Amino acid sequence: MALGAAAPGLEVPPQHEQISHTKLSADDEWNLQQERMYRMHRGHESMHVEMILIFLCALVIAQIVLVQWRQRHGRSYNLVTLLQMWVVPLYFTIKLYWWRFLSMWGMFSVITSYIVFRATRKPLSGRTPRLVYKWFLLIYKLSYAFGVVGYLAIMFTMCGFNLFFKIKARDSMDFGIVSLFYGLYYGMMGRDFAEICSDYMASTIGFYSISGMPTRSLSDNICAVCGQKIIVELNEEGLIENTYQLSCNHVFHEFCIRGWCIVGKKQTCPYCKEKVDLKRMISNPWERTRFLYGQILDWLRYLVAWQPVVIGIVQGINYSLGLE
Repeated sequence: MALGAAAPGLEVPPQHEQISHTKLSADDEWNLQQERMYRMHRGHESMHVEMILIFLCALVIAQIVLVQWRQRHGRSYNLVTLLQMWVVPLYFTIKLYWWRFLSMWGMFSVITSYIVFRATRKPLSGRTPRLVYKWFLLIYKLSYAFGVVGYLAIMFTMCGFNLFFKIKARDSMDFGIVSLFYGLYYGMMGRDFAEICSDYMASTIGFYSISGMPTRSLSDNICAVCGQKIIVELNEEGLIENTYQLSCNHVFHEFCIRGWCIVGKKQTCPYCKEKVDLKRMISNPWERTRFLYGQILDWLRYLVAWQPVVIGIVQGINYSLGLE
């Protein structure tokens, strides 16, 4: 019998053809990567448990440290957090070649840098406070609109409505996630920069001090936010804006005090620091939802600024312990 002949009753195993990645679709490529990941980590359950415990402990410890830092040194915490939010997305943008986000980030940075430059000049121009609040109010409204559109697009896709318009689920979901991210990110950045500018401008004008007494005495017809004269009387209807009076009886331009409280995240009178009744100021239901959106942005600052740092620390710990 020839050596090359196969034994009777034995089947020759089929020869698997080499799969070319150039012939795979995007979905097949994704499934192949998931299968490889599953094979690589199969049998490492105990190691995965250790990694999860390390991650949870790091989250708890980081939260405690950040809360203590914010309570004891709030100014340095806010500045470092703002720097984190400004730089961390830039790193991932360049690494992942997200040029569309990079172009928008660059345009936002250039204009905001100019606004911050104007707000920190001494002496302060009388037009600067309104310029600052108009820019950051525009950012706030645009971020709110992008956030709502992104959320609706995600819900639209999850409910399957994209099929009625013959839109691929991946395309509509990507649009929703990108829009929601743009809204949340630029909303957080705008509010933090607005808060810094508000402190600088009010301190420069002299009717406000972060700690201590103001350096100037406030007259009855002067707005403590912008330092300009109030022309419209309280009970008079203004052509451009009205005059608003707080419960402490201090009066302001309506646009100025709304910018101070809603955009600049201040909840006290700029002069006497008495608590502002935001419910009385925000009577429009749409403004209430925008104010709630601002509070959500403040809560999400931790995720954008500090979550990548925590994950990096956890990865360093895992690497030092030999956990993959």
